[in-house]
Amino acid sequence: MSDELDQVGPRLRALRQERGVTLRDLAEETGISVSTLSRLESGQRRPTLEQLLPLARAHQVSLDELVDAPATGDPRVQMRPIRRHGRTYLPLTRRPGGIQAYKIVFPSRPDDVPTLSTHEGYEWTHVLSGRLRLLLGDRDLDLGPGETVEFDTRVPHWLGNTGTVPCEVLALFGPQGERMHVR
Repeated sequence: MSDELDQVGPRLRALRQERGVTLRDLAEETGISVSTLSRLESGQRRPTLEQLLPLARAHQVSLDELVDAPATGDPRVQMRPIRRHGRTYLPLTRRPGGIQAYKIVFPSRPDDVPTLSTHEGYEWTHVLSGRLRLLLGDRDLDLGPGETVEFDTRVPHWLGNTGTVPCEVLALFGPQGERMHVR
C-alpha cells in the first residue's frame, strides 16, 4: 500500500498539469492551501481522505483512479439517480472526465416555460420514448422516439417535455456540458 500512496503525488501533479491549472487555481477550487498542495505533489506529505475527495472532484477522476486502486473486476455500472431541475439522470458511464452517457427522464410538464441557456460543450441526445421539445437558437423542434440530435451547447438551447407522458432519452455530454447539466 505504501507504493500506491507514493504514486499519488506524481499523479496529482500530472493531472493538474494536464488541465493547465496552477497550484493557486487548484487551491481556490479545492480549499486546500498552495503549500499543502505542493507538498502533496512532491510526496513530502501523504494525502488524507478529506484532501483526496476535493482533488478527485476538481480533476474529474474517481477516487479509485486517483489512488490507483485495483480494479474490482465487476464491469456493471452502478446507476445512482441524480435529480436536477425535476429531471432524473441515470449515469451510464462510471469513469469521470471525457464523454459521459446518461439516460434522462423528463417528467411531463406541458406548462413548462422554456429558458434558453448556453455553456461550453457538445451534446448528443436520442429519444427513447415520449416527446422531447428542443429549442435551439431560432429553431423549435418536436422530437419523437428514434430521433437524434447533436449540437454545440454554445448555441442558446432548451430541452423539455411538453407532452402528457414522461420522455426518456439517452444523452452524451462533453465534460463542460456534463458539469452544467448534472452537477
